Amino acid sequence: MFEELITRYGEGAVLMAVGGLVGAFFGAAAQHSRFCLRAATAEVADGQLGPRVAIWFIAFSAAVFSVQGAIAAGWLDVSQSRQLATTGSMSGAIIGGLMFGVGMILARGCASRLLVLSATGNLRAIMTGLVLTLVAQSALRGVLSPLRENLASLWLVEGGATRSMLSQIGMSSGQATAIAAIAFGIALFHARRQNVQTSHAIAAACVGAAIALGWMGTYFVAINSFEVVAISSVTFTGPSTDTLMGLVNSAQLPFGFGIGLVPGVFLGAGAMALATGEAKIQRFGADTPMERYLIGAVLMGFGSMLAGGCAVGAGMSGGAIFALTAWVAVGCMWIGAMTTHRLMQRASLVTA
Repeated sequence: MFEELITRYGEGAVLMAVGGLVGAFFGAAAQHSRFCLRAATAEVADGQLGPRVAIWFIAFSAAVFSVQGAIAAGWLDVSQSRQLATTGSMSGAIIGGLMFGVGMILARGCASRLLVLSATGNLRAIMTGLVLTLVAQSALRGVLSPLRENLASLWLVEGGATRSMLSQIGMSSGQATAIAAIAFGIALFHARRQNVQTSHAIAAACVGAAIALGWMGTYFVAINSFEVVAISSVTFTGPSTDTLMGLVNSAQLPFGFGIGLVPGVFLGAGAMALATGEAKIQRFGADTPMERYLIGAVLMGFGSMLAGGCAVGAGMSGGAIFALTAWVAVGCMWIGAMTTHRLMQRASLVTA
């Protein structure tokens, strides 16, 4: 099927269609489940393992289970993905992850959550997301790129087995799938104890499944194409910058997975918000100061490019294939976010 579609429409158009479908599925599921890493870290920082943690745990374990299960079944090969095959940066994962974690607390959402909220009419999320995207573009190719490159070069790790956690610990994809299945069951049990709605739990599992669909969709295009096609999955800062720069600098968008992903997520989340009556205009106010959101956007924009991905790109897509730098990055996101949340809580108590 993919070979016929590629022959008729070309790799770029097929990849964009795959990105749009995966994005719509992810956006609808993320909106309905309230999937949000920021909210999960805030709960843990407050000493709770509540419903937000349950939602994130369901999504993450579902992503690992579905991706590693596909690899074990021979349906997917991620060995040539950027997160595994190329040289990675441990310093970038640490510094960028910490910056991103701080930023998502200040902005009350990571890159994916801001995009989802934008589709519901949240003007704060739209403004914050635009600033995040511009800073990310500057860190990738603009005036901030030399700083990013210098920080990333402090501690490099070779691609291949060195960057694969499964290779390092001698675990097979089948074993990882079994462990993820157990973790998924525990997550569902915890969600039930936290009175998480069944539909929200199912939607959270669909968020994880979308990660596998992204990997498999781009992989099937790659193996059926005569051109070199990079396999990837759901991530937001890179595709967002490509989409924005394409709209600004080119009369025609360059087709690709990321170009379809971003509008797909927006449409999927917006449709779900309209269907559930949750769409409404939200603005900045006294309790939501713009300057805090903008500082958070700057930290996330630079941090995501330095870390090699956002909370979903590194934390879910990279984490599901056990890329070492991805796990380090998302771990540092947790640390940065929880520390910032605690400091803000203390500051609010002092000023109260």
